Amino acid sequence: MTAPSKNQLEERLHYPLGATLPEPGHALEVAPGVKWIRMALPFALDHINLWLLRDTIDGVEGWTAVDCCIDRPESRAQWEQVFENALEDMPILRVIVTHMHPDHIGLAHWLCERWTCRLWMSATDYNAARIGTYSTNSFGGEAHARFFASHGMCDADSLDQIKKRSSYYPNLVPAVPSQYHRIRDGQTVEIGGHDWQCISGYGHAPEHIALYCSPLGVLISGDMVLPRISTNVSVYDQEPEADSLTHFLDSLDKYLPLPEATLVLPSHGKPFTGLHERVQQLKDHHRDRLQEVIDACSARPCSAMDIIPVMFTRALDLHQMTFAMGEAVAHLHRLWYTGELRRTLGEDGIYRFGAAA
Repeated sequence: MTAPSKNQLEERLHYPLGATLPEPGHALEVAPGVKWIRMALPFALDHINLWLLRDTIDGVEGWTAVDCCIDRPESRAQWEQVFENALEDMPILRVIVTHMHPDHIGLAHWLCERWTCRLWMSATDYNAARIGTYSTNSFGGEAHARFFASHGMCDADSLDQIKKRSSYYPNLVPAVPSQYHRIRDGQTVEIGGHDWQCISGYGHAPEHIALYCSPLGVLISGDMVLPRISTNVSVYDQEPEADSLTHFLDSLDKYLPLPEATLVLPSHGKPFTGLHERVQQLKDHHRDRLQEVIDACSARPCSAMDIIPVMFTRALDLHQMTFAMGEAVAHLHRLWYTGELRRTLGEDGIYRFGAAA
């Protein structure tokens, strides 16, 4: 039976706002006291969604901002427009960051300083971000290149470019606030008189936190549940034997107790309903990719680099290739940990995965 196309899968979701998007520098209300901001990114994934939640803290009325965008002049300028057009002459009282990736935390330091407010996020991702801003080997550099080489990337030019990307993270996240308020899985955060439940997620980031408000029927899903694309699930050199895909798939189960009619506010794409349907689509997607990996490795032992054309049929630039390598390793590790594949280290220093004996 032919697998459904992306368009067919998307037709099973519902977009309550249709094609409507917030204007640059403005916000669009999507639920009572919940505003949607959309900011441009200079990547293939060309935007991020940010959220303003009506709030009162210590008797002061204002807003909680959820996620921040990367730090660059264009993003700061767009925030300045948001301050003027969307805050209704009230301050930002708190900044919540779902996870440590640059498009989510990049401007947290600037927003917190600009509004004299506190950053709220998980401890794991806060400390990962702090390390990233001080490191000369974050998402690039010698260690990252060695890791990819051990999984079959042998192109000298690509490895050299990865080595030179040693300042990738601090270029996008030059600083992280020196203080923060920790949020945890299962914790309830009161925002604007409503309780928001914190839901941890793993595999995409060290300790991603999504936010669910039952009275409003709203889930701020961050990057854990996206409507059109599958969340990147990768293994990185900092944790070279991670089982990221298993952690991600297990995390998806946490959303199943929420109502199917929940309005999902994703970090990329448009607000949608059909949460259970989308969770199942993501699980089916990875099930199919895992079967493709098993079939390839059963024919002959494969490195992650060998698996990339199996999992990704389109041409990839180097930036996309780094994500693809991480994803390939994640799928191989899932099958290695379940015992369906066996890992060996060749004399050439490359890990290959073949059918288990």
